[in-house]
Amino acid sequence: MSHKDTGVVNQEVNAKSAAQVKDQMERDILAAIKKPKPVYWLGLLITITMTLIGAAAWAYQIKTGMGVAGIRNPVGWGVYITDFVFWVGIAHSGTLISAILFLFRARFRNRFNRSAEAMTVFAVMTAGLFPLIHLGRVWFFYWLFPYPTQRLLWVNFRSPLVWDVFAVSTYFTVSAIFWYIGLVPDIAILRRVRTGWQKLAYAFGSLGWKGTFKQWQHYNQIYKYLAALATPLVLSVHSVVSWDFAMGIIPGWHTTIFAPYFVAGAIFSGMAMVFTLVIPMRKFFRLEKYITVDDFEKAAKLLLFTGMIVGYAYIVEFCLAMYSGNPFERDQFIYRAVGDYAFTYWLMIACNVVTPLTLFVRKLRRNIKYLFIISFFVNIGMWLERFNIVVISLAHDFDPYAWGTYTPSIIEVAITVGSFGWFLTWFLLFSKTLPVLPITELKEEAE
Repeated sequence: MSHKDTGVVNQEVNAKSAAQVKDQMERDILAAIKKPKPVYWLGLLITITMTLIGAAAWAYQIKTGMGVAGIRNPVGWGVYITDFVFWVGIAHSGTLISAILFLFRARFRNRFNRSAEAMTVFAVMTAGLFPLIHLGRVWFFYWLFPYPTQRLLWVNFRSPLVWDVFAVSTYFTVSAIFWYIGLVPDIAILRRVRTGWQKLAYAFGSLGWKGTFKQWQHYNQIYKYLAALATPLVLSVHSVVSWDFAMGIIPGWHTTIFAPYFVAGAIFSGMAMVFTLVIPMRKFFRLEKYITVDDFEKAAKLLLFTGMIVGYAYIVEFCLAMYSGNPFERDQFIYRAVGDYAFTYWLMIACNVVTPLTLFVRKLRRNIKYLFIISFFVNIGMWLERFNIVVISLAHDFDPYAWGTYTPSIIEVAITVGSFGWFLTWFLLFSKTLPVLPITELKEEAE
């Protein structure tokens, strides 16, 4: 056999082995959405129970009135607005991580982008509930939308609640489209392997995708444009959420650092939530071969980097208060450190600043269990950050006569638990309905 014939045979063997690898990859990822195991049903039962607890608490609040919440003067915003900002932060980070890593061609992105984008959509759905819960009379929610009425009344565009409606609705629309467009080629694969009514459902969702050269050309263009659109949109929308506070004159709020501070915190908390969701999913669906320790190490570096930005923002915020010459601003930050809420403040510092610094150790960055624990600490710390911003500034503003403290009621705690149940229920349903990893992108990477 000549060298030319040998080369042709080797190419055929390599092509055959590459095709086998891709087929095996497809089977492994699709295996995750086969018939659920009992532990999945147990998890779904727990999350649905949490959701129902929150729904029952909300129904009780609607029937009884906002008095059952712990909101009192001077703290007019409590856990509900804390939860809103927390979930908006989680939401913004998902698409931002996916879009920015796509634009920078980071290869490890393919292991996290599908979960991050799904997390974004579900977190926006969760965040959007809290302005409605905070309204009290939720049946008048449509008053927040600017539409002409017979009395020619319009919404108050200076109200932060109206800003939040625009921010959430705009971001949900773009994030859902970005997520769905990325899913279309994989839905076409599900259309091919499913039967019965599932085949019809996936055929409808695949939008007639056949994988032709022209379709791939259009797909790559629209995905690139959506990624380029989503990145500045995330920055602007979360800046709007930060202006809910920064446009007020309350000490601790009225500062120009809030927009970049909130954006960095959003990426930080979102990356932690990605770890919280992906690490158990990787183990449960046996995807260790595709989401490797190296991928987690690279993602941990991003978590460390954003954590350092958040820690720097805390220092800058404190220094601005001390050197501003404004006694109200200075007293506000002293109160945070030594006042009634000192425990929550220092716990926040420990979770968001001290704990992530351990990721400088390479061995810890490559320890999956440790990353899972770290992600829990960061999620707790970022919720406490929002709590400290919302509550402490309102509890200790200008007039000592008006100072007071705030304690969340059992209704607020139940609704918060329900929000986590609502979010996790949607994520569990997603994990058994659609591929948790982008099959077509991983196949392309394997070529």
